[in-house]
Amino acid sequence: MSAAEKPPVVQISGLSTRIGDRMVHRNLDLRVERGQVVGLVGGSGSGKTTLLRQILGLLQPAAGSVRLFGEDLGAAGAVAQSALLRRLGMLFQAGALFSALPAFDNIAFPLRELKCLDEDWIRRLVNLKLTMVELEVEHGTLMPAELSGGMVKRVALARALALEPELLLLDEPTAGLDPERSRSFVKLLGQLQGELGLTVIMVTHDAETLAGLATHIAVLADRHIIKFGTFADVMSEDHPFLAGFRDGDRSGLL
Repeated sequence: MSAAEKPPVVQISGLSTRIGDRMVHRNLDLRVERGQVVGLVGGSGSGKTTLLRQILGLLQPAAGSVRLFGEDLGAAGAVAQSALLRRLGMLFQAGALFSALPAFDNIAFPLRELKCLDEDWIRRLVNLKLTMVELEVEHGTLMPAELSGGMVKRVALARALALEPELLLLDEPTAGLDPERSRSFVKLLGQLQGELGLTVIMVTHDAETLAGLATHIAVLADRHIIKFGTFADVMSEDHPFLAGFRDGDRSGLL
């Protein structure tokens, strides 16, 4: 199958998400093609992180479907769903490292879960991932409490990349970093995306991160995606939600 014939990495159709009595998404559609870096933006409480949880299969849609690599995630059996999710990597906002495990074992965790690699191969792969995120092999011995904020992000990224995913999900990737470390991390993400050919969906409130990484922007408001396109395309949309952003007030959007 040629690249042009391959299905989109993510195809969300008519998605509705209900949490308790609250309808978070209603009739939401989103299509993400291979190699795109999609910045998902929206007001506080608009359901951005909830949408990532739908893509991860952590929530059951009230209606609609989530297809990954052409396969319906909800209709897949346990084995097929597990195989689909191994093609994803997730970087959580605060890193979500296991506090009782050193950095090495945090990165090794998904590799050990496969139960098909010996410890020598795991050691080689973990050390490779540490190098990929611009850390030293010796950093693998450090506990999460001994890592700086920037190092936590890098170890968490190395873990997200451990299984060589095709799709990388980022939840506020630069949250908690000072401007210098934020720019450095954005640069690293951009380099890895290009080198590995990753498709990326990221939730971010940071305009600089958005400008530095995103090829496309998806604006979530009114419980669905109101606009998807390049930055210029998004700004041309006539919607009250975007008016403040065009006027220079980005707080409502990001």
